[in-house]
This record gives sequence, structure tokens and C-alpha cells, in this order.
Amino acid sequence: MNRAALDDWVSRHEAAWRRPGTQRLRELFTVDATYSPGPYEPLVRGLDAIERFWEDEREGPDEVFAISSEPVAVEGDTGVVRVEVRYGDPVVQAYLDLWIVALDPDGRCTRFEEWPFWPGKGRTPSS
Repeated sequence: MNRAALDDWVSRHEAAWRRPGTQRLRELFTVDATYSPGPYEPLVRGLDAIERFWEDEREGPDEVFAISSEPVAVEGDTGVVRVEVRYGDPVVQAYLDLWIVALDPDGRCTRFEEWPFWPGKGRTPSS
């Protein structure tokens, strides 16, 4: 993997989120991919489960949002991306996220891990 491949995957991810259905996920993830929605969250295993998770998580393909991303590191088949997502116009919710993405030689994700950070939650449980 290189930064261009990582940028391409992030762009395809955003495009898929903006389209109805989950067919595009087959271009993004391998059949046996794993998806971690956050530390301490249950791991989602396999493309079918990722498709169900995807539909449960979004409001729909017409959801208004803006995303910006910046690759942080690439090593072997794995890249780390800093992502900011802003929902609504005007913005009603925003969060920062780190994505850890492992790609196969075809550019499909074998392992996806999110580390989302929501405003006002602080860095400790008592914050």
C-alpha cells in the first residue's frame, strides 16, 4: 500500500456511503474482512455482517455530511488516516476519527478499525 492507494480507498468509502444499498461494499471489503467500530466494541466479521452493520449505522444515502481526511502513516499493507466528519447543513454533529485500514493487493480492505472521538466526551470516562 501507499498513500495514493489509501486516499483512493477513503474516496471510494465516502462514495459508497452516499449511494443507496450496500453493493459498493463488495468493491471495498473482502468477503472475510473484519470491521472494528471502536475500541471495546464487538468486532463485525465478514462482508455480510459489515453490510448489515453499514445499513444500521447510517440514516441513508441522502444523509448530509462532509468528510475530510489526511493519511498519517503507511506501513506494509496498513495505513492510518485522520478523518473528520461533519453531519448536517448547518452542522449538527461532528467527530474526529482515526481509521486503521489494511488493504489486499486488489485494494480491498481486509481489516478496518475506527477510533472515533466525539466532542464533549473528554479523554477519560469521568470527563
